[in-house]
Amino acid sequence: MAAAVEGKAWVFGDNIDTDVIIPGPYLSIPDPAEMARHAFEPIEPGFARRVEPGDIVVGGRNFGCGSSREHAALVLKQLGVGAVVVESCARIFFRNALNQGLPVLEAPGISQAVQPGQRLRVDLAAGVVHNLDTGRRVAVTPMPDFMRALLEAGGLVAYVQRL
Repeated sequence: MAAAVEGKAWVFGDNIDTDVIIPGPYLSIPDPAEMARHAFEPIEPGFARRVEPGDIVVGGRNFGCGSSREHAALVLKQLGVGAVVVESCARIFFRNALNQGLPVLEAPGISQAVQPGQRLRVDLAAGVVHNLDTGRRVAVTPMPDFMRALLEAGGLVAYVQRL
């Protein structure tokens, strides 16, 4: 994983729960690529067809709340989402995303700094989200080296296998 990711912003509001990220009826699909085709289906039909590798999901407060299903992070990673940047994040989603190798950053003020479709650059090491369309920057807590190493390995399992 690079120290920075760039992509188009997909903006969602507050309290986006794991049932919205990947609805329950699709959890039994054994193929992650097939399951991912239904990401955000209840609120953004066609998201999976239109999202491009490196694109960035931007959310409001309490992103990833709800059940502890790791599938929510898995489908975003499967679709090539480069990072998730939110006002605040449910701890279980944060941990599941990290385990999958998907960076999640909390950035107070991000909801007001980004509109759908704008180009963003997320610098994981410096802890900055740069809106390339407006020039606005939003600070985040820089990701510690050990977390970036986990992400660079591709997630927890891949990281442990390297040891």
